Amino acid sequence: MAEFDVDLFVIGGGSGGVRAARIAAGHGARVMVAEEYRMGGTCVIRGCVPKKLFVLGSHVHQEIEDAAGFGWTIPQATFDWPTLIVNKDKEIARLEAAYTANVEKSGAQIVKSRAVFEEPHTLLLADGRKVTAKYVLIATGGRPNHGAEIPGIEHVISSDEAFHLPQLPKRVVVQGGGYIALEFACIFAGYGSDVTLVYRGDNILRGFDDDVRAHVRKEVEKRGITVITGCTIDKVEKHGNEFTSHLSGGSSLASDRVMFAIGRHPNVANLGLEKAGVAINPKNGGIATDGWSKTSVPHIYAIGDVTHRVNLTPVAIREGHAFADTVFGERPVEVDHSNIPTAVFSQPEVGTVGLSETDARAKFSHVDIYKAEFRPIKATMSGRDTRVLMKLVVDGTTDRVLGCHIVGDAAAEIIQAVAIAVKMKATKADFDATMALHPTAAEELVTMRTPTARHVRQAAE
Repeated sequence: MAEFDVDLFVIGGGSGGVRAARIAAGHGARVMVAEEYRMGGTCVIRGCVPKKLFVLGSHVHQEIEDAAGFGWTIPQATFDWPTLIVNKDKEIARLEAAYTANVEKSGAQIVKSRAVFEEPHTLLLADGRKVTAKYVLIATGGRPNHGAEIPGIEHVISSDEAFHLPQLPKRVVVQGGGYIALEFACIFAGYGSDVTLVYRGDNILRGFDDDVRAHVRKEVEKRGITVITGCTIDKVEKHGNEFTSHLSGGSSLASDRVMFAIGRHPNVANLGLEKAGVAINPKNGGIATDGWSKTSVPHIYAIGDVTHRVNLTPVAIREGHAFADTVFGERPVEVDHSNIPTAVFSQPEVGTVGLSETDARAKFSHVDIYKAEFRPIKATMSGRDTRVLMKLVVDGTTDRVLGCHIVGDAAAEIIQAVAIAVKMKATKADFDATMALHPTAAEELVTMRTPTARHVRQAAE
């Protein structure tokens, strides 16, 4: 048997790659991790973590306004964007150091270098060194996609650059209608920017439940965000420190920044995949894998966003752990990608798990919908014009809860717990039998008794 330099070579030091490296090393494997930028990957360095920090800070102004209804008189508050950036950078540096330390403590080796395939078992590092590996794990994540090369695309920023802007822009135009676009629109608006969201579809948050989409749009518009749908930005012009975005409908928008958040592409370019024989999935552009994260080459695996299966950090971590247990721990684990909870950290927040009403109707003959929309207790004192949405999608035949959708404060925290019940195939009767916790918004999930709508799919003629 050929002797290899390492048992496992991981390309990419993000959440998934780091988890795989640590678990594999714990199983006794000789592991090397190559990261060309910063340990922690998209989530830690330029994704979930800094975004959540920005989101938390953007809530403060609203909290100050709401405090008046509870008797608080707060002097005029001021905000300093550069201070936010400096403090965010300190926290990200701390987390990067922790990621690095945890990998090294596990016994894995880190090389700060780009790594590409020279041949199926050989990786070439930036300094010319070659490393042979028995197994290779590709965990290079994704990158922002700006779409078509429109005139002036060089003036557009992505979420990556948004974390490092020197000043808060007074006016921002954001193109996109998904997680990232909506979250940043709310972030900028929360800090005081005048925000316009431009999206090509008929409504924001494509793929989410239609009631959620309509509710969130209404709420963000109440907060002063202008939402323009059925439209795209076809051209961006720069005039000194200002920009003009020309829309497909013929109008134009002036702003201090233009941000595109229209999706992310798997990071598969220039990795030498063709030299290794690794196939790309023609449907999504990611690396093609089976249920065990194995690629077209038996000893090469891929996890996380580079596969473009489910682009969420916890999924990459679970896939990385499962890979290491399967290959090095003699504990075969196949990741179940169904009923994954997810959240949009917009204002208000969205939490969802399971099927939307539309998807449920397409798959099940009888579907019951339980829905509640109400003013949260905090708003009764603050006077803020906002409403919470709670929705359960139920199989009318078996009574199983197929989906849960929440829009409102702490929606993400609530949906994490609800996801356990949905994953366990809980029924509506199980929800009904659970005692309500009062006064909370979440108690509505166990007190809704009468379906607001019932759908019976007609049999094909």
